[in-house]
This record gives sequence, C-alpha cells and structure tokens, in this order.
Amino acid sequence: MDDKTVRTSAQRDLELVKQAMKGDQHAYAELLKAYRESIYYMMMKMVRNADDADDLTIEAFGKAFKRLESFNSDYAFSTWLFRIASNNAIDFIRKKKKASIYSIDEDFNDDESKGVFEVKSGDLNPEQELMKDQRIKEMHRIINLLKPKYKQLIEMRYLKELSYDEIASEMDLPVGTVKAQLFRARELMHEIMKPSANNF
Repeated sequence: MDDKTVRTSAQRDLELVKQAMKGDQHAYAELLKAYRESIYYMMMKMVRNADDADDLTIEAFGKAFKRLESFNSDYAFSTWLFRIASNNAIDFIRKKKKASIYSIDEDFNDDESKGVFEVKSGDLNPEQELMKDQRIKEMHRIINLLKPKYKQLIEMRYLKELSYDEIASEMDLPVGTVKAQLFRARELMHEIMKPSANNF
C-alpha cells in the first residue's frame, strides 16, 4: 500500500469518525466493515481460538466506538483501533489465566443481568421518553455488533421474551448451552455498554 493510498484511507476514516460522532449509523457500519477482518485476524494470532477472537473483535469495536471523542486525529484511526484491540486481548488473556472454569450446565442467574436491558414503562415525561428511546436505539446498535448466534439469542430472550426452554426448543440446543451462551452474550453487551452506562 503506497503513501497516497494510506493518506486517502486515513482521510476516509477521519470523515467516518466525524459522522459516527454525530450518530450516523452508516458510518459505524463502514468502519466495522473496513477493519473487522483485520482485527479478527490479529485476535486469532493472539488467542488462537475462533470464538474468542470473534468476541474480542466485537469488544474492540464496541470500546472504540464508545471512545470516539478521545480519538486524536493526528494519528490514523486504524492505529488507534488496533491498539485498543491489542490491549483488550492482553487483558482477556490475563483474566482467562485467573478465571474459574464454569460448567456449561450451571444455572446462571439471569436476574442479575436483566436490568441492563430493561426499559421501564409507565407514565414518562418527555425527557424520560427521550432517554428511553435513546436507550432502545443504543441497545439495538450493540445487538447488531454481536455475531449472529449471540444476536439471535439476545433477541429471542429479551425482545421476544421467550423462556430458556422455548429458545432451546427453537434452536435445537440443550438448555444448559442456551444459558451459557446467553451469559456470554450479556457479558459482551455489558463490556460494550460500560463506558456509556452513566448516559442512561
């Protein structure tokens, strides 16, 4: 890749970042499309596991998108993004070494995480309605960052409000597997939402 191509790419990224900071969902999608494969490849080299690499790729973009205001345009967006992804992977590797091993059939406590996705109903004033709409929009954006199997599980559990048994039946999976994968999906969403938790 020559210098001119690099400069053109950096200029394109900077314009997309500016658009994304204004809430342009297409800009987010374009940045994701441009670097998802490269980030995934780097994650695979670091963790050597396809599922973990996929999860870490999603987390990296989630963290970057939440920190766009801190992006320094003196540097290339790609360099900044890769640094976030690399640091996140290093943290993951460290935590994995210390982590306890959970049984896939363990009864994960769904209630502890449910509050993050709960949107209160009832009589709301205009400001509360706006915050509710923003939260719903943000949740959908984060769901769309998840890989297909996690996206489907979150939608079935929290949007369609299906039970574990109903999800297991529809997806032809053991209930324990459904619980474990939902637990991981919620962990990913929590991680992505952390930086903006105080905005809602």
